[in-house]
Amino acid sequence: MTTIFDASFFKDHSQQIIATVLVIIAFLVVRLIANSLIYKFGKKSDFSQARINLVIKYMNMFITLFACVLLITVWGVEGERALLVISSIFTVIGVAMFAQWSILSNITAGIILFFSFPFKIGNRIQIMDKEYPIEAEIVDIKSFYTLLKTKDEELICYPNNLLLQKGIVIMGNANLSTD
Repeated sequence: MTTIFDASFFKDHSQQIIATVLVIIAFLVVRLIANSLIYKFGKKSDFSQARINLVIKYMNMFITLFACVLLITVWGVEGERALLVISSIFTVIGVAMFAQWSILSNITAGIILFFSFPFKIGNRIQIMDKEYPIEAEIVDIKSFYTLLKTKDEELICYPNNLLLQKGIVIMGNANLSTD
């Protein structure tokens, strides 16, 4: 009885095994470095731990996806078959999430706000919207929305993608008095 992991397997696939080990080591090193850099950047920029962890999670997902693509390439999966599987998966995901495109837009906007940080928690801002202008303090910036508090103590969940689309006036640190 032969098994898949007999001596001939290791002999025939030694290059792929070595490349796989190298990809895994590189994956772990890149992930460690990226997590460390994001953490240091977040702390230096005075971001909340929850916000830093969220961006680290998204970056880890991206790095893992990239490592999986490399492993597929290393093991020589035929390009046409891999492309067929990947396109089928993305088609199903695209159809399933068609109505939810704004979720992806808000996540992307949340990541952009993390790295560009035009404003931060505690800032007082004015959102320049014709129909519904808002002046409020930024209480928290989450992955999908930013939590704002008005002078009247109303809490508003404002979508992150709209923060990138609308004009924002940064009015300074939060000291929303009713004077």
